[in-house]
Amino acid sequence: MIMDMTFKGAARRLDDLDLPKLGANIGVGEDEIHAFLDVETSGHGFDAQGRPVILFEPHVFYRNLAGAARAKAVAAGLAYAKWGEKPYPRDSYPRLKAACAIDETAALRSASWGLGQVLGENFRAAGFATVQAMVEAMMADEALQLAAAVNFIAANRLDGKLRRHDWAGFAKGDNGASYAKNAYDTRLAEAFRKWSGIRDAPAAAPAQPPAPVAIEIRDTPAPPAPVPIPQPPQPNGPAKAEPGKAGVRRGPLSGPFFGLWAAVLAPLAAAILSLFRKAKP
Repeated sequence: MIMDMTFKGAARRLDDLDLPKLGANIGVGEDEIHAFLDVETSGHGFDAQGRPVILFEPHVFYRNLAGAARAKAVAAGLAYAKWGEKPYPRDSYPRLKAACAIDETAALRSASWGLGQVLGENFRAAGFATVQAMVEAMMADEALQLAAAVNFIAANRLDGKLRRHDWAGFAKGDNGASYAKNAYDTRLAEAFRKWSGIRDAPAAAPAQPPAPVAIEIRDTPAPPAPVPIPQPPQPNGPAKAEPGKAGVRRGPLSGPFFGLWAAVLAPLAAAILSLFRKAKP
């Protein structure tokens, strides 16, 4: 797969019903999902240019590299060993593109993507076979971004913490042990209180037990119909029925030759029968 370095796709926005429907897959309501999205990305999955909202993490890039590639990234200021060594720029895309020139897969794995800010390293938990496939989904649709986040929450057993409003436990599982530095748990609680006072969209029935959300990245053509397998001739088997005569089989005296002999023998048989009758006393 060749990654589009503009990182621009269809950029479809979230539908009003997507949020409660996807939340129902992990047994949470609209308010919990709203709180999660508010804290992660203020509820926006795309930037002003139509690209997925991202945060490139140089310390993650560092751990995804080794040898000469790591040394090159460190020299370019794209990788360092510990989080927080340098401030993040306002726009992460220049860093991401420069990192992709060193190692595309490692670079994509080192950014957080979309509405739920799912780290590229977690592409499998989010429901994708490759990080490139995950990024394509992030470029396409906010509903896919949210579906990836819901899958990640379920895969890491954070759904129960979200249902119980265990904000500290959820924050630690989602953002790591340093969550308190950014007051992630208290911000979640505040956002939930705000959304609890706002009327929800019609609720979807919760899935029991929570099931991974199916990810659809693009329309796939239907598989071709199976090719019929030719059957060998069956000389001793039953003859094939003629069209429109299903179940009718030819007898031993059927066919055009029987009709010809019948035309010749019928008058002769009639004459013999007539003589036989006259000869009777």
